[in-house]
Amino acid sequence: MPNPIKRFLPAALQGHPTVPVVRLSGVIGRGSRFRPGLSLASVAAPLKKAFAMKNAKAVAIIIDSPGGAPVQSHLIYKRIRALAEEKEKHVIVFVEDVCASGGYMIACAGDEIICDPASIVGSIGVVSAGFGFVEAIHKLGIERRVYTSGESKVILDPFQPEKAEDVKRLKAIQEEVHDLFIDLVRARRGSVLADDPEIFSGAFWSGKTAVSLGLADRLGDMRHVLREKYGEEVRLKIISSERGLFGLRSGKGATGLGASLAEGAGEGFWATLEERSLRQRFGG
Repeated sequence: MPNPIKRFLPAALQGHPTVPVVRLSGVIGRGSRFRPGLSLASVAAPLKKAFAMKNAKAVAIIIDSPGGAPVQSHLIYKRIRALAEEKEKHVIVFVEDVCASGGYMIACAGDEIICDPASIVGSIGVVSAGFGFVEAIHKLGIERRVYTSGESKVILDPFQPEKAEDVKRLKAIQEEVHDLFIDLVRARRGSVLADDPEIFSGAFWSGKTAVSLGLADRLGDMRHVLREKYGEEVRLKIISSERGLFGLRSGKGATGLGASLAEGAGEGFWATLEERSLRQRFGG
């Protein structure tokens, strides 16, 4: 006879296999108070909690990110791998809409990468974009005044004419970061990657093509794949970050809820605009 109390117990005590799930969504970087970006600081706690589950069969990570800051992408990747090795956990990454650039770097922390046929995957490259306002300030009669104690302190200043040597310096840095990205992908995916130089060109593909190129392992969705691996009784435990009232973190320099809301609204607008701009590159 079934025990009526058993259904009120945690999944682990019921004998059901459990897989913790961490969702990483949004632009990688600082973000804003109301729309925090993905950073090591924002994901460290949920990752630690997920990998600390002793009886977990694996850790599932959902990624939906158009990329962003390369340093934060690399830090998150390294933290996932460190925890996976320390806790001896299998990591399965599930791609949703977009897993591009820094988002794909993080995905490479997975022992398996699974995506939807229509997911956007790839963009293994480095980009730096901006505007030049030299002619604009001349037409407006604005005089730019900058005082520095180092000749390279204002390289690529958008209000000054672009210099070839400054662009060369930036390109050299981009090449170094791109090489790091390529080495990381090859180290994690080298055995299954197609022999196609286009993979590292910054191009991106649908999930279906990404699988054929070795950028992902298979097509599928999280619930179906985890049931296939661990049985119909598998339980998914969502691990989320703790946030305060209205999603606010205890901020420095805030003069009350009204000030925080006003400040956050402005920050949130620009953060949303940045994310929308990045996603639109991939048709999102």
